[in-house]
Amino acid sequence: MTPTNVKLSQLRMLVAVAENGNFGKAGLSLDLSQSSISHGVAALEEELGVVLVKRGRHGAHLTPVGEEILDYARQMLDLSEAIAKTANTARGLDGGVVQIASFRSFATHVLPPILVRFQERYPNVKVSITELSMQQAVEGYVRTGAADIGLLHLPVDQTFDSWEFLRDEYLVFMPPNVSLSSDSLTWDELLQYPIIMPPDDDSCSKIVREHVAKHNQTLNVAYEIKESSTAISMALQGLGVAILANLVAQPIPKELKVCSLPVKLERLAGCAVRKDALHSPAVYAFLDALKQT
Repeated sequence: MTPTNVKLSQLRMLVAVAENGNFGKAGLSLDLSQSSISHGVAALEEELGVVLVKRGRHGAHLTPVGEEILDYARQMLDLSEAIAKTANTARGLDGGVVQIASFRSFATHVLPPILVRFQERYPNVKVSITELSMQQAVEGYVRTGAADIGLLHLPVDQTFDSWEFLRDEYLVFMPPNVSLSSDSLTWDELLQYPIIMPPDDDSCSKIVREHVAKHNQTLNVAYEIKESSTAISMALQGLGVAILANLVAQPIPKELKVCSLPVKLERLAGCAVRKDALHSPAVYAFLDALKQT
């Protein structure tokens, strides 16, 4: 039998198992689940028609033929990296800078895993991140060229090209002692509590207020708090209920009761670039990484 479908991803999994001694640690090293590693190695064994890994209570160990194939696997991965490096150099990706303007919650919870994968692939490209709290500020950075890419709320105006990459729900964070008649929160139940929200000029606050007004309701806003951690702490102490986007509220204390709004509301998060800008290969490569999120 001549193997025709050996994948580099499967060889990478085999190397990770050999280096870590079990499927769980191999998965962590590649940011994959243990089952993904197990299935990948099993598929490789089926394709090759030989057993590569001995599985047991004391971990995973390569068979003699597995050890022999491991050397070839490492060579193939090294060659693949050399090919990618040569191509990156030709495309202008052996250096350069990508400047990003982003809401803090996106920079904190969305960008780090993307940056890890991006810098593994393009180690010589520098990524600069500016954290901002206002939609207009992020748009302004991109519009003036101070940033190549903006991570912000959608929609944006026609001067930008934009793509959605996630949806983030606005949630109600209620004190531990609150009793609800059901898992669903009604407008009447919500409106009886003092509300803790970001200031009036905050982008998230505007989205929530417009949503509530659209349903002919008025919030009893008792506190306007800029820092989300302070708003969550106040809710935890029983001073009111906080309305925040899920990512903004992280990490969420387990004692809080968390509900959707009476009518579900999400913010659309996207990346935006100026339509008429001449983007570098590094910027296009980072956009590809964002679109794969």
